[in-house]
Amino acid sequence: MLFLLTGFMQSWNLSLSILNIGVLSAIMALGVNMQWGYAGLFSTGIMGSVALGGLAVVIVSGKPVPEGWAAGGPRLLFGLAFGVAVLLASIFIYRRMKPGRTRGWTITAILVLGFFAYRAIFDPAANAIEAFNPATAGNIGGFGLPSLLSWPVGALFAGVAAWAIGKTALGLRSDYLAIATLGIAEIVLAVMKNEDWLARGVKNIIDLPRPWPVPYEVNLQQDAGFLQTVQDWGMDPTQASTILVKLLYLLVFTLVLLAVVWMSERALHSPWGRMMRAIRDNEVAASAMGKDVTARHLQIFIIGSAVVGLAGAMLTSMEGQLTPGNYTPLRFTFLIWVMVIVGGSGNNWGAVLGGLLLGWLWLIVENAGPVAMGYITMPLPDGALKAHLIDAAPHLRLVTLGLVLLLVLRFSPKGLIPEK
Repeated sequence: MLFLLTGFMQSWNLSLSILNIGVLSAIMALGVNMQWGYAGLFSTGIMGSVALGGLAVVIVSGKPVPEGWAAGGPRLLFGLAFGVAVLLASIFIYRRMKPGRTRGWTITAILVLGFFAYRAIFDPAANAIEAFNPATAGNIGGFGLPSLLSWPVGALFAGVAAWAIGKTALGLRSDYLAIATLGIAEIVLAVMKNEDWLARGVKNIIDLPRPWPVPYEVNLQQDAGFLQTVQDWGMDPTQASTILVKLLYLLVFTLVLLAVVWMSERALHSPWGRMMRAIRDNEVAASAMGKDVTARHLQIFIIGSAVVGLAGAMLTSMEGQLTPGNYTPLRFTFLIWVMVIVGGSGNNWGAVLGGLLLGWLWLIVENAGPVAMGYITMPLPDGALKAHLIDAAPHLRLVTLGLVLLLVLRFSPKGLIPEK
């Protein structure tokens, strides 16, 4: 009803834009619900998984830059492989040598010498790549593959990162885990912003291809069959093309959402799902029954992060560009958490409801806030106060979000659709 009212009272383009963001937010909320609702893992690194999903789109479907690759691509890959080899050598020494001062000094020497050798190989290659046409390129480019292929790769990137994080951080207490995952997410974002050779850093990547079967509006407006159909319906071609594109996005995103919900429901109601909830409710009792709590926590942490990474790749495909500056904890961590809490932690349908409801609320207040504030401030004379109130109206969404969260926690503390 909210989306229909938005379409009738404002515009269908706005309503469909918000709905598409809401569906993607619902997929992210499902991933967080797996970690928290299934296993009780309090992770605040959601933003990092979303960003890695977006990075996958650049690498898989971005335009190739042969000159950038020729300038230093092979040497850069060799440098990265050398860095990984240094880390693996350190791990091997740590496991094989007996604890003591000798082991500590050996590992320190390997890491320090390996670091300087790594920088000596890596830095010249990165500088050579970034020096090639930095205004429009300055990176190694992508593979130019279809955008749909980047979505599972985005899930893979986020899953691999979650494995690395989980191996080191899942043994921490819940509050320390939250701090660690938030810090690691910021590190991921810092790398994306500063390593121009990877995805142009803060100079952004644009013109990313759209996923099949979504066409470009310009191509639709030049298609004779489409123009004839639009003329028969009495619609404006520009408006009709944008609406059709958003409807096609909605169709693809909804299919992915339904697939994730179906698999989540099957998993939740299986013996595996009951085991995860038993671990969440009482780790000591589950461990006493022979369950490997740490391994199961790592498993669900990887799965949930992969789902979030999938949604991040879908979002970047829809926007057609990667803008690292847009990834903020407020939007891609804490807002997703509020969606899970409001919808109902531990309930997949609650996560979907929270994603759609809060996705609508977050964006509609930004668009409708200035209009509403214009009516509210109509009796005031024109001046600095009136202008300030209208300019600050989009920020009312923070107040609105907090108010909704407080009301739900007061009157329905388990969410709008509680876990059974």
